[in-house]
Amino acid sequence: MLELRQITQDYGERPLLCGVNLTVAAGEVVALLGPSGSGKSTLLSIVAGLQMPRDGEVWFDGQNITQMPPHKRHFALMFQDFALFAHLNVQDNVAFGLIEQRMPKPQARTKALQMLEVFGLAHYAQQRVWQLSGGEQQRVALARALITRPRALLLDEPFSALDADLRVAMRQEFSQHIAQAAIPTLLVTHDVAEAQAMASRAVRLVDGRLKADT
Repeated sequence: MLELRQITQDYGERPLLCGVNLTVAAGEVVALLGPSGSGKSTLLSIVAGLQMPRDGEVWFDGQNITQMPPHKRHFALMFQDFALFAHLNVQDNVAFGLIEQRMPKPQARTKALQMLEVFGLAHYAQQRVWQLSGGEQQRVALARALITRPRALLLDEPFSALDADLRVAMRQEFSQHIAQAAIPTLLVTHDVAEAQAMASRAVRLVDGRLKADT
């Protein structure tokens, strides 16, 4: 279980997050709604360990991880721009995280190919990622995120760069893969339809505090 306890953060001299409390259970998808500038991405960065809160704590499975560096948290963070490596082929993009964890390259590539089969992308394994469509690149990004068996999944506006029809299809597909992974997932979005389609519940950042979205 992922827990945020009294997370407080400022933006310059302006309070941005004011004592935010949130729990996300294993297998649960919680959508974090709010307009641009409300602090959604800042909160996600704090959960990921990319930013320290001014006050408050991040807990995971009963352990205070507030001071833990990002690479030791074993969380997967996905951005709207996919953040794929243009110089690597599709298979090596997916294998990258395993290789970083010191898995031998042949074994990592075998596992990457297996994961690509799950996503219906095995026939693209040797292609460069820039040769794929936006939806295919986003599938590669999710495959790369899940192959390392992360303890939590953090999604920051993952579909905002896609056209409307593709967003709908990707929501359904991602929901299925995330459910199979059974990990706590925090979805940052400004799209109410996206939250309704993917999340078991939604919360909204209003004046630095979380409120249940109705």
